[in-house]
Amino acid sequence: MRKLALTDEILLSIQQPARYLGNEMNAVYKDPEKVNIRFAMCFPDVYEIGMSHLGMQILYAMFNKREDVFCERVFSPWTDLDPIMRERKIPLFALESQDPVRDFDFLGITIQYEMCYTNILQILDLSGIPLHADERTDEDPIVIGGGPCTYNPEPIAPFFDLFYIGEGETRYDALFDRYQALKRCGASRMDIVRELGKLPGIYAPGFYDVRYKEDGTIASFTPIDDGMPTVIRKEMVLNMDAVPYIEKPVVPYVRITQDRVVLEIMRGCIRGCRFCQAGMIYRPLRERSAEVLKRYAYEILNNTGHDEITLSSLSSSDYSQLDEIVTFLIDEFKEKGVNVSLPSLRIDAFSLDVMSKIQDVRKSSLTFAPEAGSQRLRDVINKGLTEEDILHGAAEAFHGGWNRVKLYFMLGLPTETKEDMEGIALLSEKVAETYYDEVPKEKRNGKVQVVASSSFFVPKPFTPFQWARMCTRDEFLERAYLVKDKFKEMLNRKSLKYNYHEADVTILEGVLARGDRRVAKVVELAYQNGALYDAWTETFHNEYWMQAFEEAGVDPDFYTARERSVDEILPWDFIDCGVTKAFLKREWENAQNGIVTENCRQKCSGCGALRYGGGVCFENKN
Repeated sequence: MRKLALTDEILLSIQQPARYLGNEMNAVYKDPEKVNIRFAMCFPDVYEIGMSHLGMQILYAMFNKREDVFCERVFSPWTDLDPIMRERKIPLFALESQDPVRDFDFLGITIQYEMCYTNILQILDLSGIPLHADERTDEDPIVIGGGPCTYNPEPIAPFFDLFYIGEGETRYDALFDRYQALKRCGASRMDIVRELGKLPGIYAPGFYDVRYKEDGTIASFTPIDDGMPTVIRKEMVLNMDAVPYIEKPVVPYVRITQDRVVLEIMRGCIRGCRFCQAGMIYRPLRERSAEVLKRYAYEILNNTGHDEITLSSLSSSDYSQLDEIVTFLIDEFKEKGVNVSLPSLRIDAFSLDVMSKIQDVRKSSLTFAPEAGSQRLRDVINKGLTEEDILHGAAEAFHGGWNRVKLYFMLGLPTETKEDMEGIALLSEKVAETYYDEVPKEKRNGKVQVVASSSFFVPKPFTPFQWARMCTRDEFLERAYLVKDKFKEMLNRKSLKYNYHEADVTILEGVLARGDRRVAKVVELAYQNGALYDAWTETFHNEYWMQAFEEAGVDPDFYTARERSVDEILPWDFIDCGVTKAFLKREWENAQNGIVTENCRQKCSGCGALRYGGGVCFENKN
């Protein structure tokens, strides 16, 4: 019988003790003595967020299919448990065995969002693992990071032994096999890290040297070992039907944010929005077939008991078999009360037929993302939506019985003007007017509700805007206040609501997104100052970070408030994400000229993804 790492006394004194118990339905248990590799799979956030992450569930299932590997889960202790563990010297533990993380061979950390960086240090600290990779011994697990933030790993490079760049299904088997071979040969920890760093898609930051110019920009980035690659190429799945997927997802005892069956219908996107990192780094678009999805729908529903299925992708409307899979799911499961949800829909491709089928089960608000309030700015960001598209899509939704719409925008986009900002309120007003113009009074289901939300724009690596200047905190807030005041002028203002993101968090995200290794000192100092769970409004303390910048002698404006030259060496230039720098430069110029680039199904834009030999690039080729 397992012995829990936390006593009953502690469990009764904290919120949601089920976060730390393990033993959930479909969790995997093995004898640690009968495996060769123990892998602690960590999501550096609270359990409810981490357990909602599809990638973690996929890798957990995939790793545990190997008889020689035991993969267990680890999450950040919430703020009520953290001080108890420190005071009583309880090491961080994995859920399945309740064993200390430091006893494992690997600690794998998925890095989905920059604002979780201090939680990564919490994980290491509570585990008793030295924060700096160069201070670790043979007694410490190898710390490997994966996820979208590894496309610029430099702000957290000193804390990791390895980074996995790309999609996890392709390289881990080779990595595990190589690790075991090296262990059998008696290789040292440093030699193991060096050799694993030579595998495709793997980056070992400790074997690279960065030098800087007097102006603070990067002068050079080079390997310090002859065997290390100068360019790390992303790993990518080409045939989505051929790779493992989840058949028995772990089912928590507490409600999590994604408490449903998730069917990943495709990866990548055809659209080429210039602000969107995911749309660039996951190119080319690759689809999972409807037949395979149908099989997984049966299996996962039978193995979980969930009552909702969501179709996951960056742009569900662009899935070529959308009508087929939605019709199947509705016809097959609606009598069982299973709801189907379709996030990431484009308003221009919305199907009234599909909407009406979905609403038969359960109706909720619809979410669309125009991103910008004016057509000029939508062309700058290559959104590919006209106002006519947006209003026509809204009309279809209203005719389908919906009366609640959420609209997502961004403020601070390159070339933004006052007219672009005010356009957010004007477009929201037009959507509300469409409801009253299109739906007869006797058929209305109450008043229309239009909620417009704006986030503040952060330029991300491997996007055409990676060279762009960010707004300052005050500039962001001025823009939000301008939009808020414009909403007050609208005739339908009682049907409209406007929200905006926090500017302090956005500035910090901008520094961490495009920072170099010098930013790692800021992350460490902020953590020492008390920063933790920075993605959560109630636990974010900007003063901890501002103090850290001052103590480290790092100016955040250097990373945010200047436009970068296209000739500057960027901290992530050693990574090949699949799209060429020439393409990104061309798109940066097109953005400044307001030139729209056609999507991948209309015309190839020569982004570089054709070299992979599959996906959307070859859809219409024999």
